[in-house]
Amino acid sequence: MSIDWNAFTPWSSLAGGLLIGLSAAALILLNGRIAGISGILGGLLQFRSLETGWRLAFITGLILAPLLYGSFTTLPSVINVGDLSTLAIAGLLVGFGTSLGNGCTSGHGVCGLSRLSLRSLIATLLFMGSGFLTVFLLRHVFS
Repeated sequence: MSIDWNAFTPWSSLAGGLLIGLSAAALILLNGRIAGISGILGGLLQFRSLETGWRLAFITGLILAPLLYGSFTTLPSVINVGDLSTLAIAGLLVGFGTSLGNGCTSGHGVCGLSRLSLRSLIATLLFMGSGFLTVFLLRHVFS
């Protein structure tokens, strides 16, 4: 995957970050829940009737938001350089990692760090460091 940096808009990125923070704050203040996407989706797949409504609304918002945004402006082009099997393996590894780390980037990186959680700081440093190392190895060592 590569990003069209000419289409990068810092104001849209700032607005997106503010909306992520606002939604995470609203969810914890109004529902007492952490906005960790893997936990929200995992709970939705477990079919707990009392928790289904807000989880479904949150996931639906995640899907509809870029579609709505794309109706007002041109979205940056994304070029996928991997085949379907590579994407499937990567997705399974991310899922395994979120299970192993008891949370995902949104849960630890956004919500955990804002609550000054040491566990989330360590998790965020580990998954960011792993990502940096993976990109370095794939682009500069094994290319």
